[in-house]
Amino acid sequence: MKNFILLITVLTIIISCVNFESNENFTEEANEKSSKIGYDISDEGEKRDLEVGSLSNIEIWENYIKAHNERDFSAIKSLDSKIFKARGPRGEFVDGIDAHIEFLTQWFDQNSPTWKIKYIIANDLTTKGGELREWVTAGHDLILTIEGKEVNASQIIDARISDGKIQEFFVHERLKGVNE
Repeated sequence: MKNFILLITVLTIIISCVNFESNENFTEEANEKSSKIGYDISDEGEKRDLEVGSLSNIEIWENYIKAHNERDFSAIKSLDSKIFKARGPRGEFVDGIDAHIEFLTQWFDQNSPTWKIKYIIANDLTTKGGELREWVTAGHDLILTIEGKEVNASQIIDARISDGKIQEFFVHERLKGVNE
């Protein structure tokens, strides 16, 4: 009887260890899958993991687009970083908050743009030096009114957010076809 109890005890310990290791590996794999969403390649060719970003950055971008649609220059200024930069789809480069407001004032007058957000993805990457870079990638439908004619475009904007402010963004744009 003693041998039987000893055998059951040893088997229980072995099974417990095996299950524990198996669960631990599963948890590590699940965490890795849930946090990595892709990769970025640096200018130096270094492949860096993109990870799930903060949902608060999505809210910042939503507020930023809302301010643009409402022509709320005060809100736009408050959301721009002190080191703000933007690059447009036709080679435009805007450097600084005041230059941004000047650009928007003229562009709004000439084009009456309105955006409709289609999707937003928050992602983070950490550089080799340990710097955390927070980004959102957002897809929008854009309607411009130029000389009384409506023009429909699709935009994808990659925006870097730092300390709750828009630090920089890149606009990629194409005109929509008739049936889109």
